[in-house]
Amino acid sequence: MAINKGKFTAKIEGDFVIFLIGMRINNFLKFHKWMPIASQMPKMINELYKNPDFGFLHHEIWIGGFFSKVMVVQYWQSLDQLISYANNKNAQHLPAWASFHKKITDHSVGIWHETYLIKEGNYETIYHNMPTFGLGKAGQLEAIQNKTLSAKLRLGLK
Repeated sequence: MAINKGKFTAKIEGDFVIFLIGMRINNFLKFHKWMPIASQMPKMINELYKNPDFGFLHHEIWIGGFFSKVMVVQYWQSLDQLISYANNKNAQHLPAWASFHKKITDHSVGIWHETYLIKEGNYETIYHNMPTFGLGKAGQLEAIQNKTLSAKLRLGLK
């Protein structure tokens, strides 16, 4: 990936949603329990990128805890679009969700999510010598200038 040399901030038009979703493997040896769940996320991510009308903007994946914890950071245009996708009977999510509840009869794997509604202007970012990343990919990168030099200034605070 190409490095954007210097300091940048990200801008996105209007309100948006940050959705964190993850999985924790509680018993690594129960491969047959957690692997089918883990295999669903790439299918959903591919579907989301192929259907821009769903309102999905971008994602980043984080793996930690000796591969026992996976988190996907997702950027969405709106909460309505996120909820619409989650309940869409013709999309990947609803069958995956139903399958999880049907197959997980023990505590070998856990899933979670958190949803954040971000109001326009109520966020700030900085990327220094980084490839285009996170909100910078969901929105647009702008070079840091005097008026955006500090976090307070990027937030519109004096």
